[in-house]
Amino acid sequence: MGQQKIRKAVFPVAGLGTRFLPATKAVPKEMLTVVDKPVIQYVVDEAAEAGIEHFVFVTGRGKGVIEDYFDIQFELEQMLRERNKNAELTLLADLLPTAGTASFTRQQVPLGLGHAVWCARDIVGDEPFAVLLPDMIMSSEKSCLKGMVEVYDKTGGNVLAVEECDPDQAHKYGIVGVGDKVGDEGFKITKMVEKPAKGTAPSNFFINGRYILQPEIFKILETQERGAGNEIQLTDGMLSLANSQDFSAYHFKGETYDCGAKDGFILANLAFALKRDDIRPLIEGPLKTITGRL
Repeated sequence: MGQQKIRKAVFPVAGLGTRFLPATKAVPKEMLTVVDKPVIQYVVDEAAEAGIEHFVFVTGRGKGVIEDYFDIQFELEQMLRERNKNAELTLLADLLPTAGTASFTRQQVPLGLGHAVWCARDIVGDEPFAVLLPDMIMSSEKSCLKGMVEVYDKTGGNVLAVEECDPDQAHKYGIVGVGDKVGDEGFKITKMVEKPAKGTAPSNFFINGRYILQPEIFKILETQERGAGNEIQLTDGMLSLANSQDFSAYHFKGETYDCGAKDGFILANLAFALKRDDIRPLIEGPLKTITGRL
């Protein structure tokens, strides 16, 4: 359909991480490691696989280490060269964004996800963009955002990633209504309901933290009143945008780990460690021993 390419992605990384205190008192939650990489690296890798060219981080006070992470650390690299640690040098070089492709802006006051996205408005400009929640890391053969871009290329408009939950749990999530199919992995969204009352959900498909949005969302968020939690909610903005623009869904079928919660973070470490040929043999036996004692 000749849609405008999705070039930019927004990463709202200003959250305080209170669910992980005391660890996050001094270390941003996005820098907690799953095996040997920070959580944020997995999310950035997902975006890069989908063809994202510009990475926009909405940060807050105490999050300067994220900016440092995506920069060269001269002393470390000099030491690695002196010790002929070539594999480590290559690893760091491969993870480093190309100069000028990472931008950082501040969300001075924690006013919610919608406000965080709005803070990126001048960097994103007048083009469609992706939003990736940095707490959520995903494991699949094809990255979640790449699948979303494929749906977007067919439909244009706005695209949300969704997963299926137990119908009895639908009241805990933002749920979408299911319309006509889009290819093999997508469908048109007929409605969006945030945490519907039990028994009233239009489906069991919930929004999982990945979005492709049109730039008109910024004007809506600019004047939007505060909603749940006295915050500017992105869901409220999308509901307003849906009055004038189409929304489609990409049905993600991999595994999602909420690394903002202790159980999700632990499960992510186990799952990604067991996928590693260098680590699996070291932990598989001890894990069986530990679980056997339970």
